[in-house]
Amino acid sequence: MVAEKQHSKMVTRTVDLRSDTVTKPTEAMRAAMANAEVDDDVLGYDPTASRLETEMAKIMGKEAALFVPSGTMGNLISVLVHCDIRGSEVILGHNSHIHIYENGGISTLGGVHPRTVPNNKDGTMDINLIEAAIRDPRGGLVYPTTRLICLENSQANCGGRCLSVEYTDRVGELAKKHGLKLHIDGARIFNAAVALGVPVHRLVQAADSVSVCLSKGLGAPVGSVIVGSKSFIAKARILRKTLGGGMRQVGILCAAALVALQENVGKLEDDHKKAKTLAEGLNQIKGLRVDVAAVETNIIYLDMLDDSKFTAENLSKSLEQHGVLVMLEGPFSIRIVLHHQISASDVQYTLSCFQQALTGVQDENGN
Repeated sequence: MVAEKQHSKMVTRTVDLRSDTVTKPTEAMRAAMANAEVDDDVLGYDPTASRLETEMAKIMGKEAALFVPSGTMGNLISVLVHCDIRGSEVILGHNSHIHIYENGGISTLGGVHPRTVPNNKDGTMDINLIEAAIRDPRGGLVYPTTRLICLENSQANCGGRCLSVEYTDRVGELAKKHGLKLHIDGARIFNAAVALGVPVHRLVQAADSVSVCLSKGLGAPVGSVIVGSKSFIAKARILRKTLGGGMRQVGILCAAALVALQENVGKLEDDHKKAKTLAEGLNQIKGLRVDVAAVETNIIYLDMLDDSKFTAENLSKSLEQHGVLVMLEGPFSIRIVLHHQISASDVQYTLSCFQQALTGVQDENGN
């Protein structure tokens, strides 16, 4: 084990568990970026961007793909392509990323009205509640028009829970029955596919569009890809330009993403195992509670119990002094996210730091 050494409050070890977005590009990614073959992608000529888009379309089982600067832009473009008439309404989870963390862009920029359905603890929305939320076309004089349903897989705010193929297919059937489109916010779709043991293309088969983040579990430095039909992507390309997301020699970024696809999809299962190990260890520390059964992928939510005498803020400050970085979720709640740059040794060190912070006692891993 690497021992903790502090000289004048200098921390020599950092275990960054704030998010899976904090990964640094690997040497292979940096080499690929340095040597990337590039051209002007706004004009449609960047060969590395084309390679990434072709590869992602194939992996996801869709006709075409488009690289975008961020997941927020990917979701916004997707919603706006499907809801291209003002006064459209989208049905989505009350705890979804699109609804909470994307600046309300579908409304402020797109004129799209959100209609929320409660997310269950497992990330799903009840099918009957989704159907009940679809506007009756006969009320068109007073209602917005439902045009889209959005799912999120894995569902981050529910703890990285996975939506099954069966569930996704049922939502897809419901959408078709009512003439609606289905978009999946697949920021962590590869995590979900790996955890469920299902090929990713099968998991999103029912979707008309999917946004896939490259800079979370896959570990690329920048970007997302949206996938769908050729006509969907043609419209998406125009909206990307409108929103300021058309970039020139973007192959430099896409080169890193291609390496991420080759190198890191296979590491996700290990991330999930380490998350489970960490969750089980944290749940055994007095003053903490983790729903270990709910840890399906790489995300852990932990709550401070009443007798811990700690708030999330002062616990996180104590951990930070030992180089362990976490994300505050509430006054007594912390989020932890695993990724490929967290080792088994880092997990043990983190447990030791939590133990010491809460009880004042270190075990052998944190001497």
